[in-house]
Amino acid sequence: MSLAEFIPSLSRGSGCSRKTTGTSCAKGRPHLPKPTKLHRILPAILQRSRDFRHPLTPTEAKVWRAVRRRQLGFKIRRQHPIDRFIADFYCAEAKLIIEIDGDSHAPEDQADYDAARTRWLEEREYKVIRFTAQQVEEDLAGVVDGIRGACEERAGSNRTA
Repeated sequence: MSLAEFIPSLSRGSGCSRKTTGTSCAKGRPHLPKPTKLHRILPAILQRSRDFRHPLTPTEAKVWRAVRRRQLGFKIRRQHPIDRFIADFYCAEAKLIIEIDGDSHAPEDQADYDAARTRWLEEREYKVIRFTAQQVEEDLAGVVDGIRGACEERAGSNRTA
């Protein structure tokens, strides 16, 4: 008897050429389902990020209209989960997180939480940039230029190489 008969995981990729039903394939080897993709994001966080996508706050909607569809030359995602956090906007190519801080970020405990979150993300090589809702309302072009500049700075050298 071979070791694969005692340890089913060794028989994966054993050359079964067709789909079968039941517990063994046409060649007599145990049929094992393909391993499922392991998600690094908790399902609850993933669902919450999807729920946050609609509706956007008016300020987030302004930024989204300016950065969507690669208008800056970079793909920007909105309400993107990263581990246990949900970023307002995220550019994977640059590992850049863009946060729009509204009135909910004003209390001191929220500011402490934001600072701790930023530290945690930067320890994992993400770059976090923050804009206030007031900055977006008063100078959307400046905010968009800041996002573009940060994307180019972080990912630009990788694109030309």
